[in-house]
Amino acid sequence: MNERIIVLTDIHPNDLFGNKNSNIELLQKYFPKLKIVARGTELKIYGESEILDEFEKRLEMIISYFGRYNKLDENSIERILTLNGSEHKSSIVADGVLVHGVSGRLIKAQTANQRIMVEKMSQNDMLFAVGPAGTGKTYTAVALAVKALKEKEVKRIILTRPAVESGENLGFLPGDLKEKLDPYMQPLYDALRDMIPYERLDSYLEKGNYTNSAAGIYARTNIRQCFRDFR
Repeated sequence: MNERIIVLTDIHPNDLFGNKNSNIELLQKYFPKLKIVARGTELKIYGESEILDEFEKRLEMIISYFGRYNKLDENSIERILTLNGSEHKSSIVADGVLVHGVSGRLIKAQTANQRIMVEKMSQNDMLFAVGPAGTGKTYTAVALAVKALKEKEVKRIILTRPAVESGENLGFLPGDLKEKLDPYMQPLYDALRDMIPYERLDSYLEKGNYTNSAAGIYARTNIRQCFRDFR
């Protein structure tokens, strides 16, 4: 009998295991020839190699579903376990939705220029959006960044804003560098809280998936430039 150990990094064990391990019991029902042991952040699975491969494939699809929609229930798991790969891929495509936010909120471009921003970003690796405050530049950019992180196009998001007051002098700010920068970063944090559950966001920050920076954005991409006047 073969043993396979899967370490959970992209989903909290409570979200995957379900209430009183109900989701694990469901997986066991669909894979009766496997022995599944859930402990902490690990799954230990015992069985034949081919069945283990299929289990890992389905588990990856389940975790990917949770990463996109921020929810997981028995109906979703059963649907994923009974779909083939191409059907699953088509089932998670949503018209115009960038991110499924907290409490089922659908994050998508709301204006013509926001839609142009999304379109240009799909064609380029870097976008500069210029325009007045309140037109959704920052919020749309954060949604695009979270989408790229969830779809594993990037490994880390670096949050960056110029440390210059807008209409109000903040004066001396106590604390360490992060605490001094936090007032400037608040709009970015607010957007992230709309898109990622608090527990997962806190975990991302601890693991370094999000990093504050005074200048620049790091992503695992090549750089091209595309300008769009966002008025």
